Amino acid sequence: MPPGLRRRTPGLRREEVAHLSGVGVTWYTWLEQGRPINASAQVLDAVARTLRLDRPEREHLYHLAEVPYAPDRAAPDSEVVSREIQGILDALDPHPAVLYNARYDVLATNTMYERLLMQDGPGLDTGPFGIRNVLWALFSVPDPRCPVVDRKRELPLMVAQLRGAYGRHVGEPAWEEFVRRLSEASPEFARLWRSGDVVPPGTRVKTFRHDRVGEVRLTSVSLSVNGMPECRIVAYSPNDEESRLGMEALRAET
Repeated sequence: MPPGLRRRTPGLRREEVAHLSGVGVTWYTWLEQGRPINASAQVLDAVARTLRLDRPEREHLYHLAEVPYAPDRAAPDSEVVSREIQGILDALDPHPAVLYNARYDVLATNTMYERLLMQDGPGLDTGPFGIRNVLWALFSVPDPRCPVVDRKRELPLMVAQLRGAYGRHVGEPAWEEFVRRLSEASPEFARLWRSGDVVPPGTRVKTFRHDRVGEVRLTSVSLSVNGMPECRIVAYSPNDEESRLGMEALRAET
């Protein structure tokens, strides 16, 4: 948020909470006052994300609004990654591994994943949303610089997976803003999004290009994470001997 006028106390103003949550100031004022406005779970999720509520605080918010609390539904998009989860990612070395949420935000990685994706060029730099996102990184670079070789096959599948998850977040400001801004930045994404295709995550072979080791073909495996709804660990293993040697060379780099 812009600095605005001098603040007498720390924190967000009421108008700022309403703006960041995607609701009207009057409506949010009535919510604070406990008026009977029939707040939906989607709007309560948005307010909870803006206020950075943890799970007990979210449950209390739902209780005050007299809305049934669904932990899986109301979990925040960006979870705090525990040391145990990071330890699992690190233990998967020499296989690249990453923790995504349903929107393909990069929540945690191991060293090999960083070496595979963070090469010369844009890599996975933070986009306009303040967190690294694979879709934003892949759609915002021209084809020759995209680390995914078979872009015409892989990117439609990723968008179809995103759309499958989107059905659980329709109307949520964070998701709607993400889709809107990525559609504006990438006509290719906008076209794929309008197709309406939906697929679940699955195991498949992906080909990556790297500036120093060439092309490597890796099999991806997606694993769910208990306690982190809609998040998954994706690990990659070499699909052939040439790719194994390429990954060994990448691992040997300092």
